[in-house]
Amino acid sequence: MHTHPSPAISVRGLSKSFGRQSVLGGIDLEVAAGTTFSLLGPNGAGKTTMVRIMTTLSNADIGEVRIGGYDPVREADAVRGIIGVTGQFAAVDEILTGAENLRLVGRLLHLGAAETGRRASELLERFDLVAAADKRAGSYSGGMRRRLDLAMSLMGEPRIIFLDEPTTGLDPRSRRDLWDVIRGLVATGVTIFLTTQYLEEADQLADRIAVLDGGKIVAEGTPGELKQLVPGGHIQVAFTEQHDLRAAARAVPGSEADIDLLTLTVPSDGSVRDLRQLLDRFDDEAVTIGQLSIHTPDLDDVFFALTGSTARKATQR
Repeated sequence: MHTHPSPAISVRGLSKSFGRQSVLGGIDLEVAAGTTFSLLGPNGAGKTTMVRIMTTLSNADIGEVRIGGYDPVREADAVRGIIGVTGQFAAVDEILTGAENLRLVGRLLHLGAAETGRRASELLERFDLVAAADKRAGSYSGGMRRRLDLAMSLMGEPRIIFLDEPTTGLDPRSRRDLWDVIRGLVATGVTIFLTTQYLEEADQLADRIAVLDGGKIVAEGTPGELKQLVPGGHIQVAFTEQHDLRAAARAVPGSEADIDLLTLTVPSDGSVRDLRQLLDRFDDEAVTIGQLSIHTPDLDDVFFALTGSTARKATQR
């Protein structure tokens, strides 16, 4: 149930081809205001094409798109007025300082000198760039440049932000810093549309995830719902004695025993109910267990199961 009556982003029947090659083939999705929605897919799945259409940079062949209620084709200026866009390649002018980059955006948005100054100072503070404000952006690290790029996209105080693979090429610490910034934005009511190839990123940040493969959405749901689509969850029990393992295997039909490792693998969704039932069976047979671990499918499992051939090709590159 959405707390907001109208979605921040609505896409219906979106299709786009380049020549004979279909890049997007009938996409439907909806993003509730004040949430993070992640579009997950391998290279070449059509993620950037979709962002370009939603941000007025490209037109769809067929379909209806609404961004904050506006049509990106007929009401492009209105859409540009409420969105911010950050890509995988920072749109920073390397010759200008951090502060000058922000002021330039303020001028382009006709904010006026006082408002430009106020917003620039606020964003430099928020993105931990105060010490580097008067240094040329060309001297910034990758993480700093990405933070400046995001700060620039926030000068217009957008309600909806498109982040197209924003952490590509960043080291793990810079990536986590950017995640914190993104969470902070959503906490203020901003809607985030995030494209990424990083499963952990989608898992960490997204309220809902759509998996795009070959120009089609092959699954959509919360991270938890997507993980339940894939078999492979199990409980692994380790024993110290062979007779305990044999008794346990008899007590649990459908389990797999490994005599050499003294382990029993039991298919399970990892729920407390499943675990309790298993332990009750062991109690009934007076089985003594050594260690127990629960394995639930992660988004990697989901991704490979759903995107099949495209994902395998991408990982072999």
